Amino acid sequence: MCGQGFNPCYGTMKLSYNTHIKPLFSDIRFWLLVFFLIRLIGITNPPLEGGHSWRQALTNMIARNFYEISPNILYTRIDLAGANSGITTSEFPLYNYLIFLVSKVVGFNHWNGRWINLVVSSFGLYYFYKLIAKTINSKLALYATLVAITSLWLQYSRKIMPDTFSVSLVFIGLYGAYVYLKDGKWLYLLSFFLFCTLGVLSKIPALSLMSCLIVVPFLKETPLKRKVWLGVSGVIGFGLVCVWYFYWVPYIFDHYHYHLYFPRSLKEGFYEVLGLLPQFFEKFYFDGLKSFVAFGCFVLGLYYLIKSKNRMLQLALTSVTIVFGFFIAKTGFVFATHGYYIVPFAPVMALVAGYFIQKIPTKYATILLVIITAESIGNHQHDFFLRESQVYKLELESKLNNVLPDDGLVVINGGSNPVNMYFAHRRGWVCDNNDLQTDGFIESLGEEGAKYLIIDKHAGEYREFSYQPLLDDEDYVVYKIE
Repeated sequence: MCGQGFNPCYGTMKLSYNTHIKPLFSDIRFWLLVFFLIRLIGITNPPLEGGHSWRQALTNMIARNFYEISPNILYTRIDLAGANSGITTSEFPLYNYLIFLVSKVVGFNHWNGRWINLVVSSFGLYYFYKLIAKTINSKLALYATLVAITSLWLQYSRKIMPDTFSVSLVFIGLYGAYVYLKDGKWLYLLSFFLFCTLGVLSKIPALSLMSCLIVVPFLKETPLKRKVWLGVSGVIGFGLVCVWYFYWVPYIFDHYHYHLYFPRSLKEGFYEVLGLLPQFFEKFYFDGLKSFVAFGCFVLGLYYLIKSKNRMLQLALTSVTIVFGFFIAKTGFVFATHGYYIVPFAPVMALVAGYFIQKIPTKYATILLVIITAESIGNHQHDFFLRESQVYKLELESKLNNVLPDDGLVVINGGSNPVNMYFAHRRGWVCDNNDLQTDGFIESLGEEGAKYLIIDKHAGEYREFSYQPLLDDEDYVVYKIE
């Protein structure tokens, strides 16, 4: 019986743990599934959570215009360009287009982009794990991926934004590069070319991760022919990226005169960052890993990595850091003031943090990972739920449909934020309350074609107009511009 002398029940339990449960906890696919399920909380929410609802609304706006106006992937359209066509410059809209294609099958929903990003980003971290496991060791791969899962990826991999999406494609492509260099299989060379090119096109800072390929010329056992073919594929892919960003984007601006982003010189960006050093450093010590404990592991991992003799890993990470620094300078104040620009570098920080965690005994490493996970989820929990104060915006379109006799151009307050225009499902101009105070401002837009003025009463103090209101409730007042 159990509990008398030798305990066979204990032995059976221990055997069961060692043969079934322990291997499961060491399998990254188990943890990817667990965190996939966690991120399904609120997956059907419209883009109204606390962080970056404006960027998500803009992504959806472009996808919806593919769905409703034109499916031509070369022309992205937004609804904020007044009387103009709305065609604008942007990154290559692969992610928006996937939302459009899914919408053709299931209908357009505010949240289609959430699960698309979640699926792709989960595969991306799986290939991040495989890449580290194959090139370094599986223990480091497990720890680094667990830190990465709980980093800001926990948040942004379920947002309707292309940042983790683009980096994930690059990870899949880099794994293809590794297998091709090792085995010479042409299918993996194609995978490298396709996924890395599409990843960088989707968001150009993801290019920084490809700079780890600087180690390829130093791989002594790899045939020169494979190195050359990999280099040729990379150059062709980079050429396509250059065609989009340095030919097509300027062409679109020259013809349609509307920019979504404003690049700056390296010097301008550098001095902008210098003026925002507290915000800049915050991107690294908190925003990247979303855990002060994880950042501490990163600092210690950096120390051990510098002391190590792993010159290939040192060279690869140094190259990625330098190239990423170039993108920081090109974005300037935008990097310092927007949390998601650190996304491509977060897995690098997770890798370095994992480098330290693998140095300590497994029992303490497990405790450390539990603390990091708890801290990270605590810092992310607000992002899984809607802001109740913003839910009223979901009714805006139906309210307008009841009082507006046509789809005429509108003016709506709320600043440059596109959220109100997105939920209004109209086209026209966005403005802030200061603009509304300017005499003749609304009249001038009326001369350009604006027919209706929509005032969000929650967007701060607003000016009342003498026009006859078509709607006036606790949330909005709508005027016909006369």
